[in-house]
Amino acid sequence: MRVLVDTCIWSLALRRKNNQTNHQQVIVEKLHQLIDEQRVVMVGVIRQEILSGIQHQEQFERIRNKLRPFPDYPITTTDFETAAEFFNRCRTKGIQGSDTDFLICAVANAYDNDV
Repeated sequence: MRVLVDTCIWSLALRRKNNQTNHQQVIVEKLHQLIDEQRVVMVGVIRQEILSGIQHQEQFERIRNKLRPFPDYPITTTDFETAAEFFNRCRTKGIQGSDTDFLICAVANAYDNDV
């Protein structure tokens, strides 16, 4: 099974190396294991979130280059529609999330047998 890794995990592994707790170190090690097993997949919105807000061009380019080997899973019109549906359903139950979060959920749902 492939794994769609969310932004917070990438950020932990790529940007926050100092002062990691033992739990965070275990998470980063698991990400490295998934990468070694070629099980990690990416979507463009996660790539954008990871790269957004990096102030130094050198750091931006270093992280961008580390992410390039991971091709983006395609996002379709149906994924956007499903994301909106998930958003609406969750909102009626008092659950909040960003458009990006629901899009990631929709893509993972679409590729349920693979991701």
